[in-house]
Amino acid sequence: MASSTSLLLSVFTLFSLLFWASSSEEIENSSLTITLPLTPKFASKPSTDPMVFLQELSSASKSRAHLLKYGKTSPLVKTPLYPIDYGGHTISLSFGNPPQKLSYLVDTGSDVVWAPCTTHYECINCSFSAKDVPIFKTQLSTSLKTLSCKNPLCTSDCPRCKGNSKNCSQVCPFFIQYGAGAEAGYYLLEDLHFPQKTFHNFLVGCATIALREISTLAMGGFGQSMLSLPVQMKVKKFAYCLKSHYFDNTRNSSRLIFDYKDGDTKGLSYTPFLKNPPDTPVYYYLGVKTLMLGNKILPIPSKYLAPGSDRSGGLIIDSGFGYGYMASPVFKIVTNELKKQMSKYRRSREIEGETDFIPCYNFTGRKIDIPDLIYHFTGGATMVVPGNMYFRFIPEIGFGCFPVTTDANKTLEFTPGPSIILGNYMQVNHYIEFDLKNNRLGFREQIC
Repeated sequence: MASSTSLLLSVFTLFSLLFWASSSEEIENSSLTITLPLTPKFASKPSTDPMVFLQELSSASKSRAHLLKYGKTSPLVKTPLYPIDYGGHTISLSFGNPPQKLSYLVDTGSDVVWAPCTTHYECINCSFSAKDVPIFKTQLSTSLKTLSCKNPLCTSDCPRCKGNSKNCSQVCPFFIQYGAGAEAGYYLLEDLHFPQKTFHNFLVGCATIALREISTLAMGGFGQSMLSLPVQMKVKKFAYCLKSHYFDNTRNSSRLIFDYKDGDTKGLSYTPFLKNPPDTPVYYYLGVKTLMLGNKILPIPSKYLAPGSDRSGGLIIDSGFGYGYMASPVFKIVTNELKKQMSKYRRSREIEGETDFIPCYNFTGRKIDIPDLIYHFTGGATMVVPGNMYFRFIPEIGFGCFPVTTDANKTLEFTPGPSIILGNYMQVNHYIEFDLKNNRLGFREQIC
């Protein structure tokens, strides 16, 4: 991986020297609500073999966990939100003049908004052909401006500008890593269009080369950063309600809401965002008081329930992760209790060995009864995750598995970063609101 990443950086550095940019305008605030469709969409065609599919899901989950552990009275704005088969959801965004619409993965675990932007887009060791990637065609837009390293909005490292920044004409470089994959290119200032509002000089990444990517989708970063989509839009909060999708790529959408109103939303329970460790400023950390399985309180040490001085521990909520992650000690406590409460079902060691998911059970001809997983958060808010939302069922062969990822080799256990990642599959049929103005998460159970 190191040699491929070096190659990507070398190609990117050479390419980035060709561009320079002008400064941006202040994005005006707006008193409206924008609502978009939120849709499931498959990144690449899944295997029709259920065992192969589970193996692919396991591999993708481990890659995502690795990334997140190392991490670096106004109307609403609403947009459709679509699920994708490994647990993600997309929205359609229109950049440029004339507007060009692409699907963007909604990711609260990252902060950059970017899209492939050249017909010469190259993807090294990717799971798809670069010719199949939807492209933002920069040559067709009359509003496009590249961002130079001398622009205050550029926070990237510009080695050719050091000591001579006033005369620097280097483009502001764009590089971001996703698990084992990466994207590189340069930053643009573009117009972002909604029916109710156009945002001028929106900072967006223009990806020209990639490494080991598994998805052809563009990315919409929703994390806690000045680069993220909601922060650039200057919304006070954003919210979504995720449909159950079971990786079927249905076109039935729910909604993503950008809201400029302040105050409580009716029926929501709130829990505050915790202060982020310095290594992971983008994530949304939540304080967990207790974790329960059915009516059993799990004896999880407090150091795993909140980030500590060693920059490890705590829970983050992530829309880009399917089932989520638990550090090995937390995982063992949860799965040991799960095995006790599900002892009436027959374990399948063979399925566990082939998928790396533990435990797995044979449910053939049996009524399925899986205990709720219950999170009690700081501030009194409680989230109940039904068993059918955190278990992965394979009806074709009559089996089911606990698909939350862990680190069996303990290589991630002692690295900085969260001990628990609450994936979007566990958020299904909840209305979830990220209140940026008041630094808190609100939610309620709701059929989406």
